[in-house]
Amino acid sequence: MANSVEISILLDLYGETLTEKQRSYLDCYYNNDFSLSEIAENEGITRQGVRDAIKRAETMLYSMEDKLHFSKRIHEVEENANAIIKCAEEIFDYNLSHGFYKEINDKTAKIKSLALSLTEQGELYGI
Repeated sequence: MANSVEISILLDLYGETLTEKQRSYLDCYYNNDFSLSEIAENEGITRQGVRDAIKRAETMLYSMEDKLHFSKRIHEVEENANAIIKCAEEIFDYNLSHGFYKEINDKTAKIKSLALSLTEQGELYGI
């Protein structure tokens, strides 16, 4: 079984490349925790038909990620932003203990704020 969090993220990023039915099946299965049988009953198709559609859609999502790497890039941006936040906090602490300079304090606060905005973008996708 595919990682449901990973599929949900890829669905958010690349879902528009799928058909409406594929998006719907993936959403029901991964985000709403419907069983294959429940989806099949709601759609009036076989359980196997739902499973095949989901597997094809998963393959397409993974293919898009392999080509575009959006999820990977968002994750890297978030990791780098967290490292920047840590460095800004260390600079602030050093400044505080070695003769406080308001300019340094203001710049580290600005750096931290900008880095936090980058991590919030990653959080929008659950990364």
